[in-house]
Amino acid sequence: MSSRRDEFKSGSSNPAKRFLEWDSNNAGFKFYDKEKGANVPVKIPFKFVVLKTLHTVKGWHGKSESGIYSNEVTDMNQVLNVKSFKGGYIASGLYRDIKDKLQGGVYFKSIYVMLADGSIANISLKGAACAAWGEFTKKVSNRLPDEWVAVSGATDQKNGSVKYTVPAFEFKGSLKETEGQMADAAYDVLKAYFNDYLSRKPEDAAPSADELLEEEAAPASKAAHLDTPVSTSAKPAAPSPSAPAPLVQPMVVSSTTAPEWTQPTVIIPTQDQIDESDLLPF
Repeated sequence: MSSRRDEFKSGSSNPAKRFLEWDSNNAGFKFYDKEKGANVPVKIPFKFVVLKTLHTVKGWHGKSESGIYSNEVTDMNQVLNVKSFKGGYIASGLYRDIKDKLQGGVYFKSIYVMLADGSIANISLKGAACAAWGEFTKKVSNRLPDEWVAVSGATDQKNGSVKYTVPAFEFKGSLKETEGQMADAAYDVLKAYFNDYLSRKPEDAAPSADELLEEEAAPASKAAHLDTPVSTSAKPAAPSPSAPAPLVQPMVVSSTTAPEWTQPTVIIPTQDQIDESDLLPF
């Protein structure tokens, strides 16, 4: 039964507990730890199950000295509303129409995943790391619902004199029955969130939890957004063995009933939507 109190409820919060981005210089993923006030490396290898793939814009707005964010969309033919935390509105429209007006914002693929402990995380990929994911999935996306994907290491690449790294992805076996049930439960939680999120107007979409955390952490957030590829021949140092082993604490799965929503397939933008310049490592 509906209630008048529903009118005064705020939107549900993003269920992802960690927001991972590729760190080319250190050849690994990292996430921002609010308690430590710093980026923390993720121990490799680690595995995940893909739940949902979206598209967004992030970056650093030099004029206002603050992070850039946008709403997340399921299709590149949907409107992106791009803002900076301190400078406000930047641009609104289809990515292909506004990509040259983003003032430091760049395309990110936003991948929601279930980790080995059943918790939900988000993996954001830009540039060459995004291209590596596209290459991995373009012919095998039908395997993603039923198999673990592992980040097994890093691959060295080079563009002219610039050296950089991208994540190495591989399949790591089929889901067991109990693991499939965990993935279904995690997906139901994510589905309930996005049923609410995607019903909002683009201009009403709030920044995600990781963007709020990074904004609190400035200037650390600036360093994260301006991450540059390796430019020397020296190989990056491996993450410290003392890095925390667990990515997240197990979360309690909500039993809230959500509207019906069909699990989407992986969407790879067409050439007219993202050109080669979006996939450069810089």
